[in-house]
Amino acid sequence: MNAPLIDPFARAITYLRVSVTDRCDFRCVYCMSENMNFLPKKELLTLEELDRLCTNFIDLGVQKLRITGGEPLVRKGIMTFFDSMTRHLDAGTLKELTLTTNGSQLERFASDLYAAGVRRVNVSLDTLDDQKFADITRWGRLPQVLRGIDAAQAAGLRVKINAVALKGFNESELPSMTAWCADRGIDLTWIEVMPMGDLGNEDRLGQYWSLKDVRRAYEDSYTVTDLLENTGGPARYVRLEETGQKIGFITPLSHNFCESCNRVRITCTGEIYMCLGQEDVADLRAPLRNNPDEDAPLKDAIRAAINLKPKGHDFDYSRQKLDGQMPRHMSHTGG
Repeated sequence: MNAPLIDPFARAITYLRVSVTDRCDFRCVYCMSENMNFLPKKELLTLEELDRLCTNFIDLGVQKLRITGGEPLVRKGIMTFFDSMTRHLDAGTLKELTLTTNGSQLERFASDLYAAGVRRVNVSLDTLDDQKFADITRWGRLPQVLRGIDAAQAAGLRVKINAVALKGFNESELPSMTAWCADRGIDLTWIEVMPMGDLGNEDRLGQYWSLKDVRRAYEDSYTVTDLLENTGGPARYVRLEETGQKIGFITPLSHNFCESCNRVRITCTGEIYMCLGQEDVADLRAPLRNNPDEDAPLKDAIRAAINLKPKGHDFDYSRQKLDGQMPRHMSHTGG
């Protein structure tokens, strides 16, 4: 019953990303529409259901659990969920509990997250310019996020910055963001913008800045050394020898990472997406709610979903059109 999860391409599934809410206090242009229609709360899994779902995945060999959203820290009572996951860390069955956040609530929650066993967080931050930050997040304010990052580091959390590479937006900030991260001992990962969201309403092709070009920009100013390490996610890493810092590249378009994919995503409504760039989806909420006292049907549903995991996504900008575009927003799937 608790044998490890292996997909049809012999990849062990050890990494689970779970969205705990579709709501967010920002409206980043590549993630959400400005006027989002959020789900009725009754459709969302309760915190107790999220606990049970994650516990079953851990029983089946998941070792890394990343909490996402929306913005996970805006969910009411979310620390009770983090606190409940601590038991799996203490037992050694869960190796890492972490989250991706926009940083807006870190000033409030950083110490509590550390107490629950979280040791590192990813903060989404695409610019260090106040006005550009306000423009791209629509509702966000940069000083609040910077205070959150300070609070996270003060609490002992290791911070990694995730920056979406956007042509014509943050190209000129590559040197300043790199230096800012180096000064604070923060790793920086660049992400290619993915073709997801309202079809026809966002200029994904116009936003696309290939990370091949980002790497070349680094090579113009630094000695760049490839690293073999893998943190269990999709990033490839290099070291800038002059600063010693680690730079990551997540390249779903220019160099996809599907061959080593070890992860699946759960939405806040209990849907499981086996691939970020495919529409294959299965429902775990029904077996979860229909069998409150028995986990076997839920585990069977999880295994059936993993058996449908595709080899990879179809994202492609190479022909100057948006092949493989997904109509759902990033906030729906959970980052």
